[in-house]
Amino acid sequence: MNHHELVSRIMDLKKETKTVIMAHNYQRPEVQDVADILGDSLELARLARELKEERILLCGVRFMAESAKIVAPEKTVLTPEEEAGCPMADMISAEDVRRLRKEFPGYLFMAYVNTSAEVKAEVDLCCTSSNALALVRKLKGEKIFFLPDKNLGSWIKDQTGADMEVWPGFCYVHNRIRLEDLEKGRAEHPGAEAIIHPESPLDVLKAADAVLSTGQMITYVREAQAKRFLVGTEEGMIYRLETLFPDRDFYPMGKRFTCENMKKITLEKVFQALLTGEKPINVDSETIRRASRSLDRMLEMSR
Repeated sequence: MNHHELVSRIMDLKKETKTVIMAHNYQRPEVQDVADILGDSLELARLARELKEERILLCGVRFMAESAKIVAPEKTVLTPEEEAGCPMADMISAEDVRRLRKEFPGYLFMAYVNTSAEVKAEVDLCCTSSNALALVRKLKGEKIFFLPDKNLGSWIKDQTGADMEVWPGFCYVHNRIRLEDLEKGRAEHPGAEAIIHPESPLDVLKAADAVLSTGQMITYVREAQAKRFLVGTEEGMIYRLETLFPDRDFYPMGKRFTCENMKKITLEKVFQALLTGEKPINVDSETIRRASRSLDRMLEMSR
């Protein structure tokens, strides 16, 4: 099949199988184009629960599909690519959390949503890059152990002054963004506003004009007076912003940053998943029960 035929078959199969395609903002442009819902981790988790449809094809890395299954266990959640993992999520295990709880009694354990279902089952509260600051501000007085992203954790600690311990994990994509990338981008595109994702190193975050989740980037650009933006995050977000705001200009921050795991999902794999219904996400009922507490608490506190 050529590209046009493949897209046409995907659109037909969505209707025939009553499947909603949800995709993260970092997906390939052609995958974004066939999705019914695009968003960041928080938006996808919220909407997975609210959807009337019982079948979801989630185009993102594995923890996102697991999160959808946890908040909507009655739904069938499919993934186009089982090997689309998240290296950051693999940097912390449930066993690590159990050990840390003994070492840090009295701490509230807060996990970035970029973690496995098993880790979510061991913590008190989840967060995303869009709600992490707000949640920590609501937890005034609590001693917090934040995991697994050292960069997001350092940003939260810097902005809130919270009593926090931070696990040394990181996103291999955002952790590569350097201050010189930002400076190079500003030199090449003078006057462009620099917007950056909080998974990036603290010195770069402090030098940017705004620190934002991918969902917040959309809101920021929509409301901004500026017409030109340096975007410090995975390259898929530039396509998303260009699609939404064709009258604005978007440039990578010095160079393009690519998540190979997100890019493992292709149109062909989307088609096969719809056609066969294979590769459902399975999370055992006890893990769902325990992990849903930390995700439900996040969703409740984010209202």
